[in-house]
Amino acid sequence: MNEQFDVLVVGAGAVGCAIARELSRSQLRIGVVDKGCDVAAGASGRNSAVVHAGFNNKPGTLMAELCVEGNENFEALCAELDVPYKKTGKLLVAFDEAEMETLEKLLRQGEENGCKGLRMVDHAAVQKLAPNVGGFGGLYSPNTAIFDPFLYTVALAENAVYNGARFFLNNRVVAVKKDGDLFAVTTSQGVFKTRVLVNAAGMFSDKISAMVGVDEYHIYPCRGEYLILDKIANDYLTIPVYPAPTKGNSGLGIHLTPTIHGNLLVGPNAEHINDHLDYGTVSKTQDELFAAAQKLLPALQRKDVIGAFAGTRPKLASPEEGGFRDFVIKEEPSVPNFINLVGIESPGMTASMPIAKRVSAMVQGILQPAPNPDFCGKHKNIIRFAEQTPERKAELIAQDPDYGEVICRCQQITKKEICQAIENPLGVKTISGIKYRAWPTTGRCQGGYCLTRIVEILEKEYGVRVEDVAYRDEGSELFAGRVK
Repeated sequence: MNEQFDVLVVGAGAVGCAIARELSRSQLRIGVVDKGCDVAAGASGRNSAVVHAGFNNKPGTLMAELCVEGNENFEALCAELDVPYKKTGKLLVAFDEAEMETLEKLLRQGEENGCKGLRMVDHAAVQKLAPNVGGFGGLYSPNTAIFDPFLYTVALAENAVYNGARFFLNNRVVAVKKDGDLFAVTTSQGVFKTRVLVNAAGMFSDKISAMVGVDEYHIYPCRGEYLILDKIANDYLTIPVYPAPTKGNSGLGIHLTPTIHGNLLVGPNAEHINDHLDYGTVSKTQDELFAAAQKLLPALQRKDVIGAFAGTRPKLASPEEGGFRDFVIKEEPSVPNFINLVGIESPGMTASMPIAKRVSAMVQGILQPAPNPDFCGKHKNIIRFAEQTPERKAELIAQDPDYGEVICRCQQITKKEICQAIENPLGVKTISGIKYRAWPTTGRCQGGYCLTRIVEILEKEYGVRVEDVAYRDEGSELFAGRVK
């Protein structure tokens, strides 16, 4: 493989995909490479799925500025991309006067950042906002929201492809060197040459930067574990609930978040680790998560837990320093045409489009491209059969009988939705790729019913050998062969 582009983006998380989509507004040859088998394979697919308001970030930082800007425009962006979004608000709970003082400082910080509608609330207001939650009082943010981070990143990528960008997955970058006026980026599958190189590699952004010759950054991986609770959000909690923050903490504290699909998430904790991709979960940590969750929401029961997962954050602040450092977003002075994004941790998802606009402006200044007259920002998602009216369901089945065959019983997902997920524009045919697009294997049985049926569809209708069916990346194949 030997491809040449005007702009090559390394990294297909939310930020990288947003950059590709924003760049596709111009007449540019755009490529995106990523080591994973799909977009959102790293931090973008392993988080609390919250659209942050911007009060947690230090005034005057890019984190604060871009988070507030991203929050203000996120609902309209999700509508354009057909991504589920719900403005729930958010409640930070205090259990004593000292924590109330902490939240009052956070209120003032948020107001300085430009957050709108923040207000302190007493115990009665806490009970009205979240009847099952304990606490002395709290801070209420009306503009916090929840969304689907998988579909968001997929929609950005697919819309970028629609507008001419090209994605090269399973391409791990192993070397970068200057070749005249071009960068030569060697991956596990070939060489890509580009006039402008954008580093949006998340957890590995320091490594890519060092390959280019800018060796001043170091990423400290920080793991956060979560518990996934059943679809009990409507009964227990319809608003994200956070504890008062602790100074020096590497995260925002163990919190409770309803998801766009009706589950509850508990977590994350924050643990510095050595392995950038250590997504392991630990039973001791899960016990600690549940105990912290019960402090916020005493009615929770352990039987509601149906799964667990972990994500990692690309922190520039060392474990000794603690807390957060600001985003790095700049064209490196020592390497012209190299745009470096390092330390893009939370609220990176919320800030992804403002970040993309900044990067696009840098590219515009370098390459002076003409506008793309055919750009279309609209994206259409897979129709969710379970969410349709009875009349609409009948219409869909009449149009295509595959809508009448349920493959995932827990989530009521049909064969048609599974097939549409398999036929995605990025060519992803892994179980996780299907899961992120159509949401099977996520119910209480965790794939016990639907997994074999999905594999059968892949084999019989798409020609995928059973031995080649993988959960995610290479090495995650599920079957060695048939036994009968």
